[in-house]
Amino acid sequence: MKRIAVYPGSFDPVTNGHLDIIKRASGIFDELIVAVFNNPNKTPTFSMEERVALMEKVAGEVPGVRIDAFSGLLNEYAVKKNARNIVRGLRALSDFEKEFQQALMYKKLNPDLEIMFLMTSQDYGFLSSSLVKEIASLGGCIDGLVPEPVKEFLIEFYKNKDQRN
Repeated sequence: MKRIAVYPGSFDPVTNGHLDIIKRASGIFDELIVAVFNNPNKTPTFSMEERVALMEKVAGEVPGVRIDAFSGLLNEYAVKKNARNIVRGLRALSDFEKEFQQALMYKKLNPDLEIMFLMTSQDYGFLSSSLVKEIASLGGCIDGLVPEPVKEFLIEFYKNKDQRN
């Protein structure tokens, strides 16, 4: 039986921390579906199409990785994709409480799902998409925080945003 996992997230934008989790999880499973999530409770900075395109650029060539997009319930999406595993990344203890609560709910909704937590590498424990956007929007250096295609996209995005205002 093929071991399939889903790594969901808004990836607004994808960071080197996300990419680290993707590369490590892809070595554990036969197939890792990186699922860009449309969360109705959040207002993303970048469109679904932009987030998926960026993810394809930076993770599409990782062996065993497939990029997809979804909205709705994660447990239902996982079943549709024949995935029995969900991968979640943890940066700090503050992430754990929220992620643990969500994992228990996933298990309640579908007892056959297994949720795997991967700790971020120490190089990325401080990193979040929100921080990256804030730094980029203020013209700060984001070298080493995001993959090069994402860096180029962010620089162009915020340069054009400034020109429109």
